[in-house]
Formats: sequence, C-alpha cells, structure tokens
Amino acid sequence: MSHVPPALFVTLAELVPDLHVHCVEPWCLIGSAAARLLGAEVSVADVDVLVSRADAETLATLWADRRDAAHAPADDGRFRSHFARFRFPGMPVEVMGGLELDQGEGWQPVSPGRLVLAGLQGMAVPVPTLDDQIRIFESFGRDKDRDRAAALRRLRQPSVLSIVSSS
Repeated sequence: MSHVPPALFVTLAELVPDLHVHCVEPWCLIGSAAARLLGAEVSVADVDVLVSRADAETLATLWADRRDAAHAPADDGRFRSHFARFRFPGMPVEVMGGLELDQGEGWQPVSPGRLVLAGLQGMAVPVPTLDDQIRIFESFGRDKDRDRAAALRRLRQPSVLSIVSSS
C-alpha cells in the first residue's frame, strides 16, 4: 500500500502477527494508524491497539523486554485503560486494554463499533469503519482528533481526478 509510510509498515509487519496469535478476544487498531490504513492523510507517530484487559496483560508479559516504563500517557484524566507503551521497530506501540473515556458524564467504554479488515501485504488488520473512526475521534474531542476526523471525512468526497476522468 503506497499510502502506508515505511515506519508504520515495519511496525505493523512485526506487530500484527503477534496480535493475531496472542489475543484471545477481538482487537483492532484505532487512532492515526487506523485512519492511515483507510487512506486518510494523517501523520502517524505511534500505533494504538485496542484490546481487552486480559489480552493487554498477555501482551505486557509477551513484550516485557520492549516496555517503555518511562512513558506516561497524555490526557490521563480523560482516558483510562490497562495501558502500556512498547518499543517496536519503526514506531512505538501503545496497548489500551479496556479503554474508557470520561466526557464529563463518568467513565464509558470506548467501543470500536463495526470493524473492517485493511489488507497490508497479506495481513488482515482490523480497524473501525470510516464512520466509526470519525465517531471515535469526535468523542475524544481534542484538536488533533478533530483534524483526523476531518481527514477521514475527506475520503468521502469525490476526488478531482475521478471528476475529470468521468467528463
């Protein structure tokens, strides 16, 4: 996929097989990496993986030697999960087990909604659908998330190239 930056590709090539083998419950990518896999023009600094709390424990044990214990997640009062950041080739991986969001009405689970499989060199990478990714980004409410939601919305607009070629 030409829209996947090399650093993201390297990370996913090592990460995704482990997730398929070691996660018992459904998992998916969220955040900028998931948006990029659907074709959104967003920068990706890390890979966010949404898993169950039990699978987060399993991954923490499996990747104990990769753990970045010095990293503290941003927006700690807005989000909570069984969180850990790991060093992978390419870019860091952040695992969020049982992610919850507090928008001022108490803690609510972050649901990925419907998932689609993004294909990447023969790997099936589950990500929320376009609409569900927009919903998730909007619920997070940060400027960077609103920008990512806007980038995903642009995927719905007909491209100039397709308009020109159909004339």
